[in-house]
Amino acid sequence: MNIVNKKMTLPNGVEISIETGKLAKQADGSVVLRMGDTMLLATVVANIDVKDDVDFLPLTIDYKEKFAAVGRFPGGFLKRESRPSDEEILTMRIVDRAMRPLFPDDFHAETQIMIQLISSDGVNQPDALACLAASAAVAVSEIPFNGPVSEVRIIKKGGVFHVNPTFDEMKGAELDMIIAGSMDSINMVEGEMNEVSEADMIEAIKTAHTVIKQQIQLQLDIAAEVAKANPKREYSHESHDEDLKKRINEFAYQKCYDVAKQGLADKAKRAELFGNIKSELIAFLGEEEVAEKKYLISQYYKSTQKAAVRRMMLDNKSRLDGRKLDEIRPIWAEIDYLPGGVHGSSIFTRGETQSLTTLTLGSKLDVQRKDNALLTDDQDFVLHYNFPPFSTGEARPIRGVSRREVGHGNLALRALKPMIPAKPENPYTIRLVSEILESNGSSSMATVCAGTLALLDGGVKMKKPVSGIAMGLISDPETKEFVVLSDILGDEDHLGDMDFKVTGTRDGITACQMDIKIDGLDYALLAQALEQARVGRLHILDKIEEVIATPREDYKPNVPRIESVIVPNEAIGAIIGKGGETIQNLQKETQTTISIEENEDGSGTVEVFSNNKEGMDEAMRQIRLIAFPPVAEVGATYNAKVKNLVAFGAFCEILPGTDALLHVSEIAWERVEKPEDYLKVGQEIEVKVIGKDPKNGKMKISRKVLIPKPESAN
Repeated sequence: MNIVNKKMTLPNGVEISIETGKLAKQADGSVVLRMGDTMLLATVVANIDVKDDVDFLPLTIDYKEKFAAVGRFPGGFLKRESRPSDEEILTMRIVDRAMRPLFPDDFHAETQIMIQLISSDGVNQPDALACLAASAAVAVSEIPFNGPVSEVRIIKKGGVFHVNPTFDEMKGAELDMIIAGSMDSINMVEGEMNEVSEADMIEAIKTAHTVIKQQIQLQLDIAAEVAKANPKREYSHESHDEDLKKRINEFAYQKCYDVAKQGLADKAKRAELFGNIKSELIAFLGEEEVAEKKYLISQYYKSTQKAAVRRMMLDNKSRLDGRKLDEIRPIWAEIDYLPGGVHGSSIFTRGETQSLTTLTLGSKLDVQRKDNALLTDDQDFVLHYNFPPFSTGEARPIRGVSRREVGHGNLALRALKPMIPAKPENPYTIRLVSEILESNGSSSMATVCAGTLALLDGGVKMKKPVSGIAMGLISDPETKEFVVLSDILGDEDHLGDMDFKVTGTRDGITACQMDIKIDGLDYALLAQALEQARVGRLHILDKIEEVIATPREDYKPNVPRIESVIVPNEAIGAIIGKGGETIQNLQKETQTTISIEENEDGSGTVEVFSNNKEGMDEAMRQIRLIAFPPVAEVGATYNAKVKNLVAFGAFCEILPGTDALLHVSEIAWERVEKPEDYLKVGQEIEVKVIGKDPKNGKMKISRKVLIPKPESAN
């Protein structure tokens, strides 16, 4: 295949080019995307053969930011890229959510899309280009795809929307969203905001879609040139028995409809009744047919159950668990649940979803240090989300943190982060950990609510409480009927057409995440979903504020205290000392943790962290003495420390950082032959400043003038 290169220009005048036919030609499809000097290599490979009894697409998205792209060595002993960072995982999830729904339903070949950052100019953000590169790789391949699809990042800053902003342009943005879609529809939204309105969010989506369409046309143009060389492959990944499908539908549809119509709130009971119908179906079909067509029977029963439940909800405008469309499940919450060493705790339970969340407050030394190819940063607010198998009544091995756990934790963090005050109002590094103890939908939103409660319980001075809600959609494209669901169940998420999570305060949205499984986003429908979400969000905030409405007046007794002081630049070295000796000795002596951070203006912020008030006070006293040393005055008396003995006297520290020579003639009234007969190193003695050497400015001190003069000395 010849090299093909197509270009487009963004609204801000920046050019994007896509090239194929030059690199990675053994992949089914490969492209190099370039924006400025940032370049991504995207490849896709799909197997020809399919494993038996697979009724889904085994799709893997991998995204890697190569350290060589920015001229850096990876950290660690091995000096090579290792496991994906959280930021890379989040990019993989965004691409997956945008692309997965657009592969044909009956295409089940194992498919791997790999996106690599191979060059970075440090200006343009590659994560906003990853989906465009991945989709373009599929577009130029022979792999069937109902795309193309693309995504952009959009921010709002100073009242103006900017598409695909640079790293520098991101600073101060009040809205940051990544939006993906096809030529006629938006199918994925992810973002964080600083209490923006629903109208602003819809306007951002519309603005982004204009550029998405241009990027899709770019893919269509390049795909058209390579189509003859790479025609889409023919495949047959499903074999069906239409007679069996019809018999199963006739047997089970109404039974499933009737179970769904009962409105049972108990998930286990519903599962039992649907399971009973399947058992009856198996008995009805007979052992021989079941043994021969077990896989198809299971598949057809699931589709029948799904169709019946969806139809019931559209017909009756009611839910699987009996709720109204906009009704929130029963909520109960509790704070201060854990009595031990935790600094704040909460339980938030909504229906059959429950989060136990803990708060830990730490010092500057506890920040999460990010050392990725493009991101080197210290994060003083982290949130970890854990989803153990028992939360859904399952037993399965735990193999590290899943991509889903990283994604859900990040969404909750973005929801709460705008409401965490900066220093000095919040001097702590914050860690929230959400343990999902029960799950039946919306566990990430339960984490947001439990996180708010734990922060308030711990005394963190949140600007405003935050709550979250997950919205769903059931629609029929033929009849144009639809219902929007508030606070969806796990089953409603699985069988529905939309999963739309919205978080915020009473005054606006702080984060959102949306996945849509149907073509053609109706903005009127989106507006209805957002308004329904706003009402539900306020209802949940009412429940939170019934438990605790404002932060505790003070932190709990077991919370270490933090004090800080700004010191001049020249004092930083003195506080640290040679080889860190001064600061290490001070920490050991006062049983404190001390950190120093240089500020933009060259000054330093010294932070003292301790459980012991006396130790903290002493550490702060000594730090202030070093940073702001008092000036010795002639005629003043000081409690000095003997630092060194010499033949002609003793060197004494009269103030921190200020030494003076106690001459042998000023040690005592009588003649002193050996200073060591009168003084010892480390001894504290009282001395008086009796003068100042005009040549070198050194203080002259005396011990004897403070001792009564003996008569023999007259």
